[in-house]
Amino acid sequence: MATKTESRVADIKKAYEGLSREQLIEAYRIMHTSRRVDDREILLKRQQKIFFQISGAGHEAVGVAAAFAMKPTYDWFYPYYRDRALCLGLGATPYEMFLQGVGAADDPNSGGRQMPSHWGFPKLNVVTQSSPTGSQVLQAVGCAEAGRYFQSHPNAAKRFSGDYREFKNVTFQGDEVTYVSLGDGTTSEGEFWEGLNTASNRKLPVVFVIQDNEYAISVPVEVQTAGGNISRLVSGFPNFHFEEIDGTDLVATYAAFSRAVSYCRAGTGPAFIHAHVIRPYSHSLSDDERAYRPDAERERDAARDPVSRMQMFLIREGILDENGINRLEKQVEEDLQIAVDRALAAALPTPDSVMRYIYSPDLDPTSSAFATEPAVGDASDAKRVAPKTMADLINATLRDEMARDQRIVMFGEDVADCSRDQYLQEKLIKGKGGVFKLTSGLQGEFGSDRVFNSPLAEANIVGRATGMATRGLKPVVEIQFFDYIWPAMMQLRNELPLIRWRSNNGFSSPAVVRVAIGGYLTGGAIYHSQCGESIFTHIPGLRVVFPSNALDAAGLLRTSIRCDDPVLFLEHKRLYRETFGRAPYPGPDYMVPFGKAKIVQPGSDLSVITYGAVVPRALQAAQKIEREHGVKVELIDLRCLSPFDWETIATSVRKTNRALVAYEDTLSWGYGAEIAARIADELFDGLDAPVRRVAAKDTFVAYQPILEDVILPQAEDLFRAMKQLAEY
Repeated sequence: MATKTESRVADIKKAYEGLSREQLIEAYRIMHTSRRVDDREILLKRQQKIFFQISGAGHEAVGVAAAFAMKPTYDWFYPYYRDRALCLGLGATPYEMFLQGVGAADDPNSGGRQMPSHWGFPKLNVVTQSSPTGSQVLQAVGCAEAGRYFQSHPNAAKRFSGDYREFKNVTFQGDEVTYVSLGDGTTSEGEFWEGLNTASNRKLPVVFVIQDNEYAISVPVEVQTAGGNISRLVSGFPNFHFEEIDGTDLVATYAAFSRAVSYCRAGTGPAFIHAHVIRPYSHSLSDDERAYRPDAERERDAARDPVSRMQMFLIREGILDENGINRLEKQVEEDLQIAVDRALAAALPTPDSVMRYIYSPDLDPTSSAFATEPAVGDASDAKRVAPKTMADLINATLRDEMARDQRIVMFGEDVADCSRDQYLQEKLIKGKGGVFKLTSGLQGEFGSDRVFNSPLAEANIVGRATGMATRGLKPVVEIQFFDYIWPAMMQLRNELPLIRWRSNNGFSSPAVVRVAIGGYLTGGAIYHSQCGESIFTHIPGLRVVFPSNALDAAGLLRTSIRCDDPVLFLEHKRLYRETFGRAPYPGPDYMVPFGKAKIVQPGSDLSVITYGAVVPRALQAAQKIEREHGVKVELIDLRCLSPFDWETIATSVRKTNRALVAYEDTLSWGYGAEIAARIADELFDGLDAPVRRVAAKDTFVAYQPILEDVILPQAEDLFRAMKQLAEY
């Protein structure tokens, strides 16, 4: 029988939704600390000792409730900039936050590379955050998928030497939960809805937290959200646990988080918490809310301040008296002063560090470790040594790598053989395996948890892949047509390639994105013929590969999968099944290093630098000009666009003294313009003629074949340019 004391303790815990008196005091300490860190940062900004400030004021109860209901270093967290109290509750310190404010070298979030309140604490599983609102949502979904995958494939988490797995340590729990939070304005972003859709469909353990302070900078919630309430709009998603709460009430918010986390931890599905909070300060110090919020509205919010509300709760419940509150707050002030003084004295990052961690410091895909020879097949095995197409060798490479590495998962639009497994099991259908058949048979061989279809949403594909790769998986995903890559541009420009650099090597995301690209299709028209590779080679941190033949495609794809950096792997649609460039399968260990061009044909009179589908057209033109005019063309296939092989180009041009750069994209602002400019800049004294370019006309690719032929560079165009340059 319980004693009176035990019964009283039980009653108290029940009254406070399971929180003890000590936890309630600790909750107030964190909330007060969070507010005072904001206030100190505001002062430091006005003193010009830090350079930006955005506060979590008004959101403190939500952050502390989440931290108390979840587990640091166990669960995973994708916060947003108002989540200061969450990070403090998980174990981050004010000193670490002030280090970020001054941009110190020891800032654990980014080493001085990101603005304050861009959280990223590797030791706490708080994943590096960026400024674009909502871009963390799909990554959180991918993170949850990865945790589930490792739970069912625990051997995949083992480390192996010789590829990215050697440097990508994996930790996972059987019932881990992923937290992702955002403001009410971010619910207008498409990626938010894509994330809800996938989490609902796959019953993923993700807690979506909407911290609704009714304003996205100056735009009120009723302008952002139809009906002014996001809970009503999302209520139809199946498999979700929903909570709509007063996010300024710590106890009620903790109870909601406890229910939501328990629901997710049980594997039932995702949860959605809509917390109504306040924003007592302006959006940031770059904003003045008095320009768009009247005093009466601001005073109304102040009456719901979660920090003062929590203080009064402790006093009213007899948990702390005024003296106890004063002692706690005095100790916070003393601790913060020490933290500020230390942070202001901290060493700043050195200028020579800016290029560090753009790419993996551990594994160099341009090195000789990735240069292997093709396996020699038995000549008696005709099937083994028969030349195969690029499509064949890509499929074979994917198959061998999946067998070798359990961390590889593949998804995209139509990449599976069939999403309805029973059709395959009952042999009712043959199966699809991609619109170009490059993933054909892989689902049947490796299972539907490793090869599966995605929604028709390109950001969904790349965002989820980014979250998976951050956790240690190797997603090899497909964007069906380059022409439709643009919805994924936020993830491809601001997220996937930047994760390592912006976190100062705290996190990395070495995913592979395969994309069918290019024209010469006879009827491909505007939206099935696009190039645009220069846009992606402009992004630091992203490797960009573009093979022109089957053997290179196999070797470069294997390097892409085994390397420790994100890769955009461009596959020219016209080359998939061309007779040009066919080759026997080179075996399961054949690799080609990045940044190493191939001399397709040696020559002494003229250097032609190209890649992709222009390679066979340039070769045709080079053979013709040698037959008819005796001009010997040195034809260089770049194979890899970022990094590219400048040394091979420079050596060739110094020998021939003439250079022609050819590419399929439009002439103006195209990829070849940079190479032409560098040749003119660094090799000018050795040139006997101007650097020439041959490329597509500055328009779109038309449907009618007569028009397409005029728009895209043809062998005849290359021949004329070669002849003119040789005669100059």
